Amino acid sequence: MTQVTAMFVMFILYGVLPAAGLYLGYRGIKKVTAPKMLEYKAMPQLGYIPEKSLPTEVKTLLDKINQKGEKLRVIYGDTNNDGKIDDKDTVTETYIMIQNLMDRHIPQAVADYRRLHDLDVTDGARADTTKIKHSGVTGKEALLEVLNTVDRQFDDLLDASYHQDGQKLLATNRYLQTRFDHPNAESTMQPLSNLSKKTEAIESPTLSSANVKNPVAEDIKR
Repeated sequence: MTQVTAMFVMFILYGVLPAAGLYLGYRGIKKVTAPKMLEYKAMPQLGYIPEKSLPTEVKTLLDKINQKGEKLRVIYGDTNNDGKIDDKDTVTETYIMIQNLMDRHIPQAVADYRRLHDLDVTDGARADTTKIKHSGVTGKEALLEVLNTVDRQFDDLLDASYHQDGQKLLATNRYLQTRFDHPNAESTMQPLSNLSKKTEAIESPTLSSANVKNPVAEDIKR
């Protein structure tokens, strides 16, 4: 082994390897000790918020809204039923409302609560215990009211979709029963497509009248 080779080996053993070990160890410790962040597929804007910075009740509601929001995006966004939401789908008012709720209104409400929480220089209890002036509710209660309003609206949309699709199944069954019970009456029957169109007359789900009275949900379509 030449002197140059020996120096190179020494550099690797006593220079590069220790430095690499220190760097990897630092990254590992930093990753382990870093606070766990929120992770919601339907609301990625909340991904910068540490889980510990929100009350348990708030995180529970956000979990429910995230799950329902994912389903609703597919139901009302994938209008041509091809398994994906793209330019081929028809943009509906309901889909825009769902997107606005998840992309703008919910993240904004959470950010407002966190600002109230951070105003307290001690343990952040003010947002959970101090009533907001002229309201009778705390910052935490105000946020829960917003999330409960959204959760109820999502339940209404899921129910509306269930009944609308159910009516399509009933129409299909009536058509098939008529066809097989009276095979000679085929020329006088309405096509299945016409029967299905009747079910589309079901009122499209919109904001409930309760939301119109609730200032929290007045602007969700904007």
